Amino acid sequence: MRIVLLGAPGSGKGTQSQRLVERHGIPQISTGDLLRAARTKDTELGRKVKATMDAGQLVDDDIVLDMIRERLGEPDAQPGFILDGFPRNIAQAKALDILLGELGKPLDTVVQMDVDYGELTRRIAGRRSCSNCGRVFNLLTCPPGQAENETCPKTGGPHQLFQRPDDNEATVAERLKVYDEKTKPLIEFYREQGILRAIDAEGELDEVTERLEEALGSRGSSGGKRKAVAVVKAAPATAASKKAAGRKSAAKKAPVKKAPAKKSAAKKAPVKRAVAKKSAARTAPPKKAPAKKSPGKKTASKKAAAKKGSRKGAKGRGKR
Repeated sequence: MRIVLLGAPGSGKGTQSQRLVERHGIPQISTGDLLRAARTKDTELGRKVKATMDAGQLVDDDIVLDMIRERLGEPDAQPGFILDGFPRNIAQAKALDILLGELGKPLDTVVQMDVDYGELTRRIAGRRSCSNCGRVFNLLTCPPGQAENETCPKTGGPHQLFQRPDDNEATVAERLKVYDEKTKPLIEFYREQGILRAIDAEGELDEVTERLEEALGSRGSSGGKRKAVAVVKAAPATAASKKAAGRKSAAKKAPVKKAPAKKSAAKKAPVKRAVAKKSAARTAPPKKAPAKKSPGKKTASKKAAAKKGSRKGAKGRGKR
């Protein structure tokens, strides 16, 4: 189970991540926690992180990815993980896909947690965090005194709660604006990959958890659709390449027209004519040859005429 939870600040990603950790035994990997832990280590990576954070600058994506790579190599992350706070933009999402492709651990599901912005403002204003372990509580859903009575896993004592400087109504509008510009495009990015699920994250905490579990339970329906992530970065698609792809797709779909079989028709035509001639020969009555005059009759008439002539001549000679 390899998951990313998406949602605006205050949508409940941290709270639901903690519940998934308890239910499924997979770690929640928060980039904020990784940065705080890295700066305390006397390593090359830790010194880079400390120097950058002390200077008040944003840590480079390459450094964050190195920390994620290192964290995913630990034994507890082998069955799966929940990414919280990363990626925050398209560039980070693409870099994360490449990293997970190299590790052979592509994402299974990305869950978008939808909450009305008015509700988000109320939630953020009521949010409190433990200064020791980083666990987040909310005054709207957590009964008074509950957080203080629970044991902090880092200190063994009660949680020490504080309100982050940016968890107030004055800064919420600006944070939501940044989310709309930078992070919200990830919704379409993961939808195109076929691994996005969206849930209604408003309502009772247990109801939201059940919706989340249902979304994760249906992740197998999209697993076969997703293509393997390439280790090499693909070149960005240009307008010309998109048009060419469209033409190829249309050519594949269009039915192939067969050329008319001229030769076959030519071969069949003479056969039809020959058959017609034979049929006509069978049905037409045979023509009778004209009757020829018998040569014997002509000869007999000529002989009769010759006899008559000889008789007349004989009579004439007797009178003389």
